[in-house]
Formats: sequence, C-alpha cells, structure tokens
Amino acid sequence: MNIKEAVAKRILDLCAERNIAVNALATVSGIPPSTVYSMLNEKSKNPGVVSIKKICDGLEISIRDFFDSELFDDLEQEIQ
Repeated sequence: MNIKEAVAKRILDLCAERNIAVNALATVSGIPPSTVYSMLNEKSKNPGVVSIKKICDGLEISIRDFFDSELFDDLEQEIQ
C-alpha cells in the first residue's frame, strides 16, 4: 500500500466509524466534496496536508490521531 492509498483508506475508515457519508464529511470539514472524492481516487496523486487537517478538524481529531493507524506503519521505507 502506498501513502495515497493509506490516506484514502483512513478517511473511509473514519467515516465508517462515525457513520458519516463522504459528502457529510466534506460539509463538516468545510471543503468541497470534489476535494474529498479526489483524495479517495486516482485524481489526487498527493493528498495535501491542508485538506487532511481540515478533515481532521471536521472530525474533531488531531492530525496525530489521523496518522495513528497501522495503515501508516510500513510506509516509512517508501518515503525514504
């Protein structure tokens, strides 16, 4: 799994945990639904930290909480 796929999966997992639709996530995050959907598919090669921060704010979690997932444990090698 690459970083982009891990971010997309984490967003979907958080939505499922909170029983919130992607459109509702966009609304509470103050970003267009098209931005969220682009983060979930191949349109966005590199999800921006600003968008991730807005999603975290909408979900009332910290960026640390967002990345505190096993999804990101084995990605360090890819970054280097």
